[in-house]
Amino acid sequence: MSAVQSETEKRFGFGRNWARFLAVLDEERIAEAVRSLRAMLGVQDLKGRSFLDIGSGSGLFSLAARRLGAGPIHSFDYDPQSVACTEEMRRRYFTDDEGWTIEQGSVLDGDYVRGLGRHDVVYSWGVLHHTGQLWKAMAHAVEAVRPGGTLFIAIYNDQGMASRVWTRIKRTYVHVPILRLPLVLGIGLFFEVRSATAMLFRGQNPLPFARWRNYKKSRGMSVWHDLVDWVGGYPFEVAKPEEVFDFCAARGFVLRRLKTCAGGLGCNEYVFHLPDGVPATRTA
Repeated sequence: MSAVQSETEKRFGFGRNWARFLAVLDEERIAEAVRSLRAMLGVQDLKGRSFLDIGSGSGLFSLAARRLGAGPIHSFDYDPQSVACTEEMRRRYFTDDEGWTIEQGSVLDGDYVRGLGRHDVVYSWGVLHHTGQLWKAMAHAVEAVRPGGTLFIAIYNDQGMASRVWTRIKRTYVHVPILRLPLVLGIGLFFEVRSATAMLFRGQNPLPFARWRNYKKSRGMSVWHDLVDWVGGYPFEVAKPEEVFDFCAARGFVLRRLKTCAGGLGCNEYVFHLPDGVPATRTA
């Protein structure tokens, strides 16, 4: 995941977390990532479509796009360790693939993003809200979509006061290293107790093991790495669905698919289409 702050601003090391994720990556997780990408985009494949992965993180979804036939693919991330993870993903599964380029870059750098040209699919899942300048990052992302193309983004849901509390927790994680493990374990326990209680009330088995095994089926990710990502993910911004919709609609985009987190924690997912003949608005 990509994030940009000043040189002195402390931020979560997404790349370190993704490096650990690579150790548990398997074909099942890759297959689920391919499935989820196909389902949200509403396609069987991406043959002949260029794909821009903004904030590539582990590189899992660039890999999924490549397996769906996308190309050329360009993956970039602000975090050097995330760039290294994506390069390792390519080395493992598409060695010396000239159709998949990877480099370090910032979505907040308008000149850099514009220099990449426009693409058939622009993908940025759970990234733009970690830049510290969400709407600037959004503006640059929409510019990268070719007329007739698709924008697939996921942005943290605005929960009002709860989001403000989570911001404080995430800031604490980044600035007070000694509290990192207790925070992750404590919040993980809180989530599990809450989930188990709800399942008991519904007459279901409250033990978490089946849920942990099935978690990867949502996006191919692991429970632990997503938990660390969530607790530590700072900078942290949020947006209401209508804010994201209005921002993109004002630039000519049409909403094709919306998957919300039902007003709770996590990301709302959006798939927008830019009709032919309606270029995305350029920003300074």
